[in-house]
Amino acid sequence: MFVASLDKMNDFLLQSIKSGRFPERQTAFYKGNPISRKLVIDLFCSQLISRNIDMAARILRSQNLCYYTIGSAGHEGNVCIGEIARLQDPMFLHYRSGALFVQKSRKLAGKDIVDDLVHSLLNDFRDPIAAGRHKVFGSFGMNVPPQTSTIASHLPKAVGAALSIEKSRKMNLASPWPLDSVVICSFGDGSINHASAQAAFNTTSWCQHQHIPVPILFVCEDNGLAVSVRTPPDWVKTATEFRPYLNYFQADGTDLFETYAETLEAIAHVRTTKKPAFLHLKTVRLMAHAGSDLESRYRSQEEILRDQEQDPLLHSARILLESNYISSLEILSLYEECRDRVASSVERLSASVILAPKHSLVGEMRIKGKIGPKALPVSNEEREEKFGAEYALLDRPQTLGRLINWVLIDTLLHYKNTLILGEDVAEKGGIYNITAGLVKRFGTHRVFNTLLYETSILGAAIGFAHNGILPIPEIQFLSYVHNAEDQIRSEASTLLYLSNGQFSNPMVIRIAGLAYQGFGGHFHNENSLAVFRDIPGIVIACPSRGNDAVNMFRRCVDLAQTKDKICIFIEPIALYAKKDLYDEGDGAWLSRYPGPDAIDMDIDSISVFGSGEDIAIFTYGNCLPISLQATKILKEKYDCNVRVIDLRWLKPLRIDQIAEQVQYVESVLIVDECRPQGSVSEEILAELAVRGLLKTRNIARITAADAFVPIGSAAEHVLPQVEDVIKKCLEMTSGQKIKSMIDRPEIATSDVVTATVIFANKLPASL
Repeated sequence: MFVASLDKMNDFLLQSIKSGRFPERQTAFYKGNPISRKLVIDLFCSQLISRNIDMAARILRSQNLCYYTIGSAGHEGNVCIGEIARLQDPMFLHYRSGALFVQKSRKLAGKDIVDDLVHSLLNDFRDPIAAGRHKVFGSFGMNVPPQTSTIASHLPKAVGAALSIEKSRKMNLASPWPLDSVVICSFGDGSINHASAQAAFNTTSWCQHQHIPVPILFVCEDNGLAVSVRTPPDWVKTATEFRPYLNYFQADGTDLFETYAETLEAIAHVRTTKKPAFLHLKTVRLMAHAGSDLESRYRSQEEILRDQEQDPLLHSARILLESNYISSLEILSLYEECRDRVASSVERLSASVILAPKHSLVGEMRIKGKIGPKALPVSNEEREEKFGAEYALLDRPQTLGRLINWVLIDTLLHYKNTLILGEDVAEKGGIYNITAGLVKRFGTHRVFNTLLYETSILGAAIGFAHNGILPIPEIQFLSYVHNAEDQIRSEASTLLYLSNGQFSNPMVIRIAGLAYQGFGGHFHNENSLAVFRDIPGIVIACPSRGNDAVNMFRRCVDLAQTKDKICIFIEPIALYAKKDLYDEGDGAWLSRYPGPDAIDMDIDSISVFGSGEDIAIFTYGNCLPISLQATKILKEKYDCNVRVIDLRWLKPLRIDQIAEQVQYVESVLIVDECRPQGSVSEEILAELAVRGLLKTRNIARITAADAFVPIGSAAEHVLPQVEDVIKKCLEMTSGQKIKSMIDRPEIATSDVVTATVIFANKLPASL
């Protein structure tokens, strides 16, 4: 039954072969016959398998057995790349590189690529790459990390992967990729207009301008359509042919001989020179963009027919006949063999689909069986050499900014696979001097400046992480993340999920952020963490004190090294240089540097200041010192006893520990420096409500206003202040005391009124 359905889907192809109606060569270019008879037949069979997989997806979708139908039909010329590239060459493929993927699988002994692809189509738990989570091209053994329906967002990390090959050599690290590897990255013609693609091309040229090796082959599969939007004629060539430091190769992607010759030359160029190249394959798109797309709305029947007549499988059949390799009957026999192979797999596997169990979709994801690198032992002499004059200061109280600098020194010392990258992190030492002196201590192969583009910074970090390097990228300001958030959300955070724990790209992303520093307006005073908080699996750390920052950073490095975590390390800019807490000169915000072996803080720990039973304040970041200052005034002037809880870890929140602290008090106040929507306080309130604690407790929150943060002292109008905390605490605790008086029959109503007036008079005028 499925055989007949496939034949019906392939009717134009079959009828053309049977009638001998083959297309002529499309270009005058010709370099002779570079391919043997056996290889042409192998390539043709891979093309046929890819085509029948595409047809099977459409049929299965009509039966509600498949949910992803974007296919490779018309792009099967990319099969040549799968043949010429080596098994060890890492590949970042887009969704139309099916024939390439099938051909590369021939290099891996024992690989049943048809069953693998059918499992993937069926969202079957037995899919060896994504375990039923998504239909993707990916294989650990083939060095193909899985991609979703990405539009160019995978290009920056492919560049990073290419850069990592030479970087790993300089760092003396073992790598799964040989030093002469070529990174392959494929995408469509519409994607070259995306900012991520332009960032990747520009970063590649920027590096080449400085003679930095970037062994990458960009492969643009140009079918002339971005869904329904036509790519202007010759736009891809015009936009890339003369791009600096990027050698341009072009081939008719429907012609095996031409594509093979140009691909052979392009890959050889990259492999021998370690310089990037751009391979432009002119293809056609057969069928609509996806199953839900009705292409007759934007394409004429004549145009659709013209593309069908240029089917690359018909061109391949013509080549087989013209070369006298096989006859028309043998071509049909090959078709039937490949069709039957796909049909048999579909009929067999679709009868017993196993969906991914819930625990595999929502549980902890990490590389199976991985043991991360342990911290190397470092002698006191080595540490003293690296710290230099600052070694004598290690036991003296210091600011948050300096202690972060010191923990970066120790991290680079103890973990040889770590590096720091970002704009201005080298000689300048970062915009706030947090990385000061590191490049002199460790060299430019461990601490280096990038170009000014956050997509390139994070993309490079992801690529490094693919090659066993633990990157510590710096983003200068929290708001700058918005330029590149898809690199975290769409790329970095999805890899473990889409590969079922086979690939990972762990990292610790340092971000200077939050408000209260009084300058720069909304683009530097950013007080929103919502962009990170709903990304599954990531960790968000936000230290306020220096000693906490050291321990939390070490924990983040440990989580990245051993559990493949992506950690977001938020550093409150306004607290970098803070020394005093209550009075000028008290030095109460300084702290000592924890010893190099100290990681006394787990991911779920909170920090409790005081043991007050009137009210508990939950807070983090800049609002920790604000809350502590308010607590001191509340105790001294109003006899209000408050405990302050520093959440420290903002994702995941440990609600159990929060709920435990709530049990000790009658009132709860959340002081959140972020805006009302998408903030930490929302999650805490929701969780406490679910546990029924809101019914028995007086609870409130203070947040920043739903506004951008203005410059200078005007920011006080939109950000929580000490006075706000004092007022809210007094309102909450007075209500408790007056209510308790009302509930006691022995207390006269007049006494309750008197108490209320007394309370009102105790409020400071400024409130």
